[in-house]
Amino acid sequence: MYDVIIIGAGPAGLTAGIYASRANLKTLLLGSSFNPSLITTTDIIENYPGFPDGISGFELVDKLTEQAQHFGLEIISHDVSSIEKISAEGSDAWEIWADQKNFQAYSLIFSTGAEYAKLDVPGEQALTGKGVSYCATCDGPFYREKDVVVVGGGDTAVQEALFLTKFARKVTLVHRRDRLRATGVLRERAEKNEKIAFVLNSEVEEILGDTVVSGVRLKDVNTPNSAKQLRADGVFIFAGYVPNTSLLTDIVEMDDKGYIITDDQMRTSVAGIFACGDCRQKLLRQVVTACGDGATAAFAAELYIDELKGTSYEGRTIDTK
Repeated sequence: MYDVIIIGAGPAGLTAGIYASRANLKTLLLGSSFNPSLITTTDIIENYPGFPDGISGFELVDKLTEQAQHFGLEIISHDVSSIEKISAEGSDAWEIWADQKNFQAYSLIFSTGAEYAKLDVPGEQALTGKGVSYCATCDGPFYREKDVVVVGGGDTAVQEALFLTKFARKVTLVHRRDRLRATGVLRERAEKNEKIAFVLNSEVEEILGDTVVSGVRLKDVNTPNSAKQLRADGVFIFAGYVPNTSLLTDIVEMDDKGYIITDDQMRTSVAGIFACGDCRQKLLRQVVTACGDGATAAFAAELYIDELKGTSYEGRTIDTK
């Protein structure tokens, strides 16, 4: 019986693991074998405090993992398939099945993150892996001196477009609005990069190609029935996120997009279940906020476990520094 089981091995989950382990809670972190944290596919993180020259997502996760294990966190690569409420010594607890093994804990911290959203247009599914990609860091080197399209206008899309200019001959960034949503410094860099072209007020209607991508069909959002084709060797899609929260369907309260609703202590609608990072409803989804969420979730779980076991320290609250 664990005090805490953390599900998800991204920055939020690993930070929660650091804090829970340092608090001497018996803690297990279950990381997915098939769906690693999206941050590991990020080429460079420039806005995480303490790294003025930036750090790759993979390197940051590696450092967090090493630090968490230093404090005794147990980490297992197992994919969770089900969660069930049980009773243990008169208290509510949870049983988790992962890779045909079961684990039990008094509390759960969900840090399952999100995955890239799909466009759901013709050609996307059939050509995934054949020119359609959701990871520039993974697939960018395959497009040396080729033309690629990047779909999206947020930080991730612009950052990945900039990364792709290291390889591609031309990068065309397609966005459905009349301006990019990315932060100012990224917009400025993209606008100054001679390899990047912009097609705004446009949506991808279809991804073209028989066995490999040959281009995209675009429509102007302001002109009904308008369509034009753009030749491309690859299409990189960064059109938002979908939270990985299906395990908690009908267990905790979520918003209409599937993000877990929490209070400022990372508590969900069900006692003993906490959520942190990109899987929860929040304003800003960044590494730095994920880590803050993880620390808060672990401390809130510690207070919950202390109360459950009757070892609460009077006056100790979530606001304690």
